[in-house]
Amino acid sequence: MTLFVQHLSKYAAYHRDKRNVVTHFIGIPMIVVGVVILLSRPGFMAIRGMAISPALIVVAITALFYLKLDFRFGVAMSVFLAACLWLGQMLAVQSTAIWLSWGIGLFVVGWLFQFVGHYFEGKKPAFVDDIMGLAIGPIFVAAELAFEFGLRKEVQDAVEARVGPTFIRQSDVA
Repeated sequence: MTLFVQHLSKYAAYHRDKRNVVTHFIGIPMIVVGVVILLSRPGFMAIRGMAISPALIVVAITALFYLKLDFRFGVAMSVFLAACLWLGQMLAVQSTAIWLSWGIGLFVVGWLFQFVGHYFEGKKPAFVDDIMGLAIGPIFVAAELAFEFGLRKEVQDAVEARVGPTFIRQSDVA
């Protein structure tokens, strides 16, 4: 079993209710974008139009981590992270009020979605028990999206063999 499947399985164990997964499709990207926006200041010298900022460093390290875990998902996540970095840099040069409003707003609303999802799940977020959950969450969303389109069936099967398929808790259905 690959390290990627191990990480996904550990994270997935906290995310089996389909409603929770859906809230993560919204909340996690919002949180990632919000963090990148907030880390886009200060921006130091620009190289070919790219400001050197804490966001650039975090995005580069995260992209390398994802590429090492799984090349195909790593490429998809690198494209997403690059788009976040571009948006973060666009907002970082705006007024402080605009930069902070977007960064904090996306971050806070994203976490609200997360906690609603975990209410449906009836479990605490994965990062409470393992801080790596914060790094795995975004690639988990990419994997779940791929699974919805029938992609990477071998990864889905390996994860589900360890933690079972997603479902909707029957106690919540009228």
